Amino acid sequence: MSDPVVLTTTPGGLLLVLSVLLPFVGVMVGLLVGGRRAQRVAWATIVLGLVLVAAIAQALLASGDTLVYLLGGWAPPLGVALRADGLSVCMMVVVAVVVGAIAVYANGDFGTPAGSDEARGPLTFWLLLLAVWGSLNLVFVSGDVFTLYVALELLTFAGVPLVALDGRGDTLQAALRYLIFALAGSMFYLLGVFLLYGAYGTLDIAQLAQRVEPGAIAWTAAALMTVGLLAKTALFPLHLWLPPAHAGAPAAASALLSALVIKGAWFLVVRLWVDVFPGVITVPAAQLLGGLGAAAILVGNVTALRQARLKLLIAYSTVAQIGYLFLMFPLVAALDAAQIDSGSTVTGGLLQAISHATAKAAMFMAAGLIYSTLGHDRVAELRGVGRALPMTITAFALAGASLIGLPPSGGFLAKWLLLSAAAATAQWWWAVVMLVGGLLTSAYVFMVVVRSLAPAAPGWTPRKQVPRYQQMAVLFLALCSFLLGLAAMLPNDVAQIGRASAPVAGSQ
Repeated sequence: MSDPVVLTTTPGGLLLVLSVLLPFVGVMVGLLVGGRRAQRVAWATIVLGLVLVAAIAQALLASGDTLVYLLGGWAPPLGVALRADGLSVCMMVVVAVVVGAIAVYANGDFGTPAGSDEARGPLTFWLLLLAVWGSLNLVFVSGDVFTLYVALELLTFAGVPLVALDGRGDTLQAALRYLIFALAGSMFYLLGVFLLYGAYGTLDIAQLAQRVEPGAIAWTAAALMTVGLLAKTALFPLHLWLPPAHAGAPAAASALLSALVIKGAWFLVVRLWVDVFPGVITVPAAQLLGGLGAAAILVGNVTALRQARLKLLIAYSTVAQIGYLFLMFPLVAALDAAQIDSGSTVTGGLLQAISHATAKAAMFMAAGLIYSTLGHDRVAELRGVGRALPMTITAFALAGASLIGLPPSGGFLAKWLLLSAAAATAQWWWAVVMLVGGLLTSAYVFMVVVRSLAPAAPGWTPRKQVPRYQQMAVLFLALCSFLLGLAAMLPNDVAQIGRASAPVAGSQ
């Protein structure tokens, strides 16, 4: 057993604490001032948060290594360390950008009505938006598995109320189902944490990576924690809560849930499988996880094609896109077993998560504008909306192109890296799944765009004129997703900064 890792706070480490505290301070201040001022507090917090995340990214690039902050000056296992490597900082930057774009869009839907000092819906939304942001930042910088559990619970209790903001019976039912799945997932995850602490005497990720060895306890802990996180991520067949929750929520809330909230649990699976259990996870176990991802891609896409409502179509598309995120694991396991560097494959999984976050947020917000314009979101009756909302339909098409994997989108670069890993490890079946998934995705994206561009019925007029800034927010995120593939031109792989080579699977 290796000696405990000795840590010290690094320059820029304090920024990690601020990235977590700032959104929650905004929640408390907004709750105190209430009314219209809560929205102003949220916007001030978002602007400061964007500056703060940019400073964290600069600190990471300047140091070229993981940023660390020891809470109270105590090093693990007695204390808690916050850490941010390239994966963490990339996710923090993307979350900040997406939160900012959703906030711009939400001004049109969650502004306090004229003549009213305070309304329940707007006040709740702005506070929950900040709470989700702070919870995600805690997920990305937590350095031990119990703090990650706390972050997950904060994220759950910030995300569930977003589903039922309108107070309708069906959305309350969807929120309750989401809560049940999330709490069950937390229970399984926490049982795994107990096992790890009892066996190894530490919860710190870096120290666990050195101490964990293959055996019944490690395998049981890995299985329990993974199942719990899969329930929160909504990977097939644990996806039953996601479509009604995302489809029934307001457009801005759906964008937040689909683009960001589910990424928290997926990020934890990456931390566990790549950083904590790389010598414990076997190749067959990784193949099983990849098989669930493949099933999600096929079932989610086929079900999306059969939906009559646009938001349900996008929700089932999310089920499918989650599957791509889990194709990374069998590829990484096979590369590690063959003693081949798997860093680019992990980067491919990260790019898939980022491109999905930006594209899916754009799609849900576009669906909200289409609903406002037509008064419905029935896929068979979208004619005329292309002329009324040309910028929005363009954004939907660009986001769809990224999900399909057309160049130069982020989806293309992510799938290219994953396909390269599949070729390097002779796992052709994952390549077939990705290609079939892309074809199915192109079918429903093409169907929506073509029907939207059909001429409107004579005499038809839009039900509502949507603000131009909302359309620009949607287009901005879609362009981010579509142009993300240009990240291949960067001189260095930013996502791998501060990441040591993982132990080879089965080498311990």
